[in-house]
Amino acid sequence: MPYDDSVPPTRRARPLLAAAALAALCLTAVAGCGGAQDPAGTDTGAAKPGPEAEATASAPMSPSTPPTESRPSGATPTAPLPQGPLTGRTVVIDPGHNPRNREHTEEINQQVDIGTGRKECDTTGTATNAGYAEARFTLDVSHRLRELLQAQGARVVLTHDDDRPFGPCIDERARIGNEAEADAVVSVHADGSAVGNRGFHVILPAAVRGGGADTSKIVKSSADLGARIAGHFVRTTGSAPSNYIGGGTGLDTRGDLGGLNLSTVPKVFVECGNMRDPEDAALLTDAGWRQQAAQGMADGIAAYLKG
Repeated sequence: MPYDDSVPPTRRARPLLAAAALAALCLTAVAGCGGAQDPAGTDTGAAKPGPEAEATASAPMSPSTPPTESRPSGATPTAPLPQGPLTGRTVVIDPGHNPRNREHTEEINQQVDIGTGRKECDTTGTATNAGYAEARFTLDVSHRLRELLQAQGARVVLTHDDDRPFGPCIDERARIGNEAEADAVVSVHADGSAVGNRGFHVILPAAVRGGGADTSKIVKSSADLGARIAGHFVRTTGSAPSNYIGGGTGLDTRGDLGGLNLSTVPKVFVECGNMRDPEDAALLTDAGWRQQAAQGMADGIAAYLKG
């Protein structure tokens, strides 16, 4: 869930061929989604307290993939990175929210400067009706994504790794990507919209200029990054683009998110699905699907970085 609490848009019918059309982007020169080079909305309230979905939250990534070792956010790997197609590239992964934000509501409600105004430091995020928190989902997918990108030689930095009591605030999240001089930043989220609203969407930065915000240099590159991720996400997960945001394209442009407004490097948010819809929740709580989601994002990022 991105950092606001506005009412989700009214559901719109999804074009029947939207998923197929978006997947086809990967095969065109315009979308440039990697082709043969491939390896292998907004929440309406805070998360409801509840038990974590134990079986799915702690499930291994896959029978052949060991769990990713937990390290501090900015720490370098204990072993040298393998040489690969992404050697020399830096990717910042921003796991949406923080599992302990709910214990620090006073701190995360403090207003911070987002360039064009002020907004809450962070939010708790959403959750499934069974209590599987978005913050747990985003960390799990981010760990999987990190491992996939590191296997291709990329230097990967997480904005946090469940290693701090709350946050980081949205302005600090943007600053981490900027200071890392990242080639790409991806903020991982899940939405908390109405039942019946399904599918994923990628949020792109709008052309924003005011105060400390100026996205003029990253709008085009971020749109390219987002389109490649969307195309690969369709192909890898089988999930359709959102039927309630983006008009069936899987892409949505916004100028109200501090994490995008304050970025000086290419950045997008990925809303992987709607945690409040039972069908989407079944996917989001499945370890195998989460691995596919990470793979789709990794493939899209790699395609973007390879040009």
